[in-house]
Amino acid sequence: MEVGAGLGSLTVALAATGARVLAIEVDERLLAALREAVGATDRVEVVRADAARVDWKELLGVEPWIMVANLPYNVATPVVMRVLEEAPNVQRMLVMVQREVGERLAAGPGDEQYGAVSLRVAYRADASVVRPVARTVFWPQPNVDSVLVRIERRPPPVRADERTLMDLIRVSFAQRRKTVRNALLRFGMASADARAALEACGVGAGTRPEELGLEAFACLADAAGQPGSATGGA
Repeated sequence: MEVGAGLGSLTVALAATGARVLAIEVDERLLAALREAVGATDRVEVVRADAARVDWKELLGVEPWIMVANLPYNVATPVVMRVLEEAPNVQRMLVMVQREVGERLAAGPGDEQYGAVSLRVAYRADASVVRPVARTVFWPQPNVDSVLVRIERRPPPVRADERTLMDLIRVSFAQRRKTVRNALLRFGMASADARAALEACGVGAGTRPEELGLEAFACLADAAGQPGSATGGA
C-alpha cells in the first residue's frame, strides 16, 4: 500500500519488484497522470482516497499489508496513528516525514522529541529512524529536512487497560512541565492514592512525564484503575 502515490514514480518501482500495489492518492489532479504511469502493469490498483479519513477495514480487508508513504507534515502523525490503531493488518511501514515528526514517532524517554505520540506508537510497534533525507534531494527544495522511519507492528508489551493508559498519557503530556504526581491528580486520583501509586511503581514524586517509559505509565494506569481509586479519567 502506497499512501500519496502522486505521479507514480515510486509506484512503478514497487510494482517492478513483483509486489501488488494499492496506490492511494487524494489529489484528483494527479490521478490521470498516475494511472498513465502505471498503465503498463496489471500489478497496481489506483484508488482515490484520503488517508486521514478512509475506512481502512473496508479498503484493505483482512490480508496483510506493508505501507510506504511520503507524508507531508500536517497529516503525517494522524495518518500513521490511524493506520496503527485502525488497520491491524498493516504489519509494517516505511514512511518519509519531516525530521522532527520522525524523531517524535521513534523517540524514547529522555529524548528531545519524546511525548504522547511516541508512547502511542510504542504501545503497538517498534519504531526507528532509518536514515536522514536532506532537503537538497527534493525539487522544489523545502525548508525542512526529512527522515525515513520504519515502524514494525508487534503485540503491546504491557497489559494495562488501553483506554485508561492512553487517557493517562494524554493528561500527563498536556502540561509537560508538570510532574507525574500532578498529572495523576489532574487525572482524578486522590492525593493519597497518587502517592501510593507512585511508590508502588517506583516513580519519584518529582518525576516528569518525559522521563517515564511505557511500562511505568502502564503500572500507574493499573493503579488508577483499581477499585477504590477515585479517578475521573477523561
